[in-house]
Amino acid sequence: MPEGDSVFRLAARLRRSLDGRTLERGDLRVSAHATDALDGMRLMEHATHGKHLLTRFDGGVTLHTHLRMQGSWTVTAPGRSLPRALLPDARVILAVRDGPTAYGLALPVVGLVATRAEHDVVGHLGPDPLRPDWSAEEAVRRLRGDPGERVAATLLDQRNVAGFGNLWANELCFLRGVHPDTAMADVDVPALVALGARCLRFSATQPGAYQVTTGRTRKGEQHWVAGRAGKPCLRCGTTIRVRAEVPGDPGRRRTWWCPRCQPLR
Repeated sequence: MPEGDSVFRLAARLRRSLDGRTLERGDLRVSAHATDALDGMRLMEHATHGKHLLTRFDGGVTLHTHLRMQGSWTVTAPGRSLPRALLPDARVILAVRDGPTAYGLALPVVGLVATRAEHDVVGHLGPDPLRPDWSAEEAVRRLRGDPGERVAATLLDQRNVAGFGNLWANELCFLRGVHPDTAMADVDVPALVALGARCLRFSATQPGAYQVTTGRTRKGEQHWVAGRAGKPCLRCGTTIRVRAEVPGDPGRRRTWWCPRCQPLR
């Protein structure tokens, strides 16, 4: 699932392949920027804020992209290209001189902004545990903004904390022993924030730990509740339950929980 740790790892991969190099070809295959050529620009750095990727070039220009549910990036080795069948899905093509080529496939968000104006596209986001400017205190303040809201919904609101998607919202509720429908007024918010930040950082940076919340890497056992509807809880054996988050939700998000480990009080 593309969440903050997914994009952080993606940025690290693109950084190794592209940063500090000059583009031989830079195409944006979206109508809004079809005539904007990036050829000859130097890639300065890749940064992230939550699920947003910021690719910065010399000259004060930033490419802003977002994966949502369907987007992805792939990098081909020097002299290699994307399979012909996938080329129609390429919304971004970044080819460095005498080096690899990065393809942004089926990206739903592709935009160019002045680097000084990045706030226009990410300024609404809450603090991100994976950024140097992370503030746990600010995250706690924002999460407490609506005491009556459900904890799962509050965690999914990127204006509170940037980077927690549906997998982490559900897994953090389990790890804290709270039902996803628990009101924020009844949640130990500082403890939730501390755990969430620690988990996201570990998932983003440790080899073999990506989105593994149980410590088990065997298929079907990586998560406590997410994606495990109808299966026994790995802690107590109770059948994991699932409910549609919001009817018609384009993200097709679900809520999972263990009725015994996460009773609704």
